Amino acid sequence: MATSTRKHPVPLHYLVEIGHLHAHLFRVTLTIAQPEALQQVALPVWIPGSYLVREFAKNLQGLQARQAGSPDLPAVEQIDKCSWRIACSPASALVLSYEVYAHDNSVRTAWLDATRGFFNGTSLCLKVEGQEALPHVLEVPVSSAVTGWSVATGLTPQKIDRQGFGRYQAADYDELVDCPVEMGPFWSGSFTARGVPHRFVVAGAAATFDGARLLADTQKICETEIRFWHGNKKPPYAGYLFMLNAVDDGYGGLEHRNSTALICTRKDLPRLDDAKTSDGYTTLRGLISHEYFHTWNVKRLRPAEFERLRYDRENYTELLWFFEGFTSYYDDLLLRRAGLLDNAGYLKLLTSTINQVLQAPGRLVQSVAEASFDAWGKYYRPDANTPNATISYYAKGALVALCLDLTLRAEGRTTHGATLDDVMRALWRRCKAGPMREADLAAVLGTAGLRSFAPELAAWVHGREELPLRELLQQHGVAVLEEPAQLAQQLGLRVTEGQGIQIKTVLRGGAAEQAGFAAGDEWLGLESGGMPARRAFPADAGWRLNKLDELPLYAGSEKKVTALVARDKRLMRLALTLPPAQTTWRLAVKNELRVNEWLAPQP
Repeated sequence: MATSTRKHPVPLHYLVEIGHLHAHLFRVTLTIAQPEALQQVALPVWIPGSYLVREFAKNLQGLQARQAGSPDLPAVEQIDKCSWRIACSPASALVLSYEVYAHDNSVRTAWLDATRGFFNGTSLCLKVEGQEALPHVLEVPVSSAVTGWSVATGLTPQKIDRQGFGRYQAADYDELVDCPVEMGPFWSGSFTARGVPHRFVVAGAAATFDGARLLADTQKICETEIRFWHGNKKPPYAGYLFMLNAVDDGYGGLEHRNSTALICTRKDLPRLDDAKTSDGYTTLRGLISHEYFHTWNVKRLRPAEFERLRYDRENYTELLWFFEGFTSYYDDLLLRRAGLLDNAGYLKLLTSTINQVLQAPGRLVQSVAEASFDAWGKYYRPDANTPNATISYYAKGALVALCLDLTLRAEGRTTHGATLDDVMRALWRRCKAGPMREADLAAVLGTAGLRSFAPELAAWVHGREELPLRELLQQHGVAVLEEPAQLAQQLGLRVTEGQGIQIKTVLRGGAAEQAGFAAGDEWLGLESGGMPARRAFPADAGWRLNKLDELPLYAGSEKKVTALVARDKRLMRLALTLPPAQTTWRLAVKNELRVNEWLAPQP
């Protein structure tokens, strides 16, 4: 593979083989045609789109080096948690071999067993320092360890067989690790959107899976989103790949430049001979819409801080409220415009997002810009105090987008008629489908709305004030109704039930916190404050609780009860004052005409 000059280097070559199927080991052979004398390589510590240092190098083992014509093996020195340095001769190709343990059945890392293989390049492919901008080749050969398997990836094929095994090329390291690989006996289907081929592969589906319906619905989503960004023009890619892993219990997605990796619960897939749309399938379609929208909003239009990614450390930005939050606003809205939701269905989903934010005390503690910056340490490392200390930049970011959209529509209804759609497309043009700063958004909002939106951005994005949701929704024909909140929310608790009541979170300022409940407690039962005077028998000391909704049954009209709690094997009595009835929101259509002006599919 060697060449006579560094001006025309042979691409870096990664051979990814099944090393040991049942031990969940991929075997990787990396050939560096023109190494440095002290060649450094490193494995990323995070994957773009998932803002947490995951230490992928912990799964790499047995790194060895060799060079043709060298009597001794080059010395491999580990210099930090994810980097190695190899002393070698620059005169011949350096070959590195190693194994990677792959047993994380998520969209973020790698997986290998007898039924499926999957990997992101950030988990398997060492980055060759100084050569990141050169072409990279990935080769996935046919393996005798598996039969009936195929390969799917967004990488450009060089020489592959009908099942997809063979050689693929990436322009640089960024592209290599931005195109995950799916392997196995998956279901595959395809369609075109705006004349561009799209492929959908599904692993783990049951025999009842309705692939034709999934393709038809996804095609509607893709057509709608391409039209949103480009009108009648084609999207900025030659083809697109959806990779869906159907499991017994799981949910999530990770966006890439011309593909996305998805995971869903198997029962949420559409089913043959069942025309009904379950809540789970609605959620799956929203996930598809969300990750596909990222093709534009984060993979191309992206934070300026992400113009050049650093794979060895956190990459901070305050703009995740825009890139994740605005995408979260549009994912369900574009389902409505694609005709996959009606107005009531959309408002039901929006209601859930609003209640999620209003029921999180952290919204009054942390701004959504701060939440974006803190994602590495807080959002991706949740604990019992997370709802009290932080706010989701997905959920509140979506509501910021909602408020900006409805404000633009309200102020421009009789004049300029601008919407957030116009703002998004103007940002795409202004930033040339590339790095963006908040100042760009402010400038485009000012042009679209014919005034400065600095006060709104200061209050809604950088402040902790409540958003003007009720007023704006009512202006657009939506009724905001109040309904009784769930008992857990009224008490200020988040619990799990099954074998007793386990306290997961105690919300700030709630009745449970005032009584002294703590995360990790088991709520065993209660004694009513008025019971001692009415006891018929000495044994009537209280009641055992199995579910939280049994509390009103046993408390009756009492406003104060004694909660019996187990904490670290100790039994405790907590004086609990039951709070007044509290409400939660429910949105409904009040003025169909006004709602349709906002939600109806665009001509």
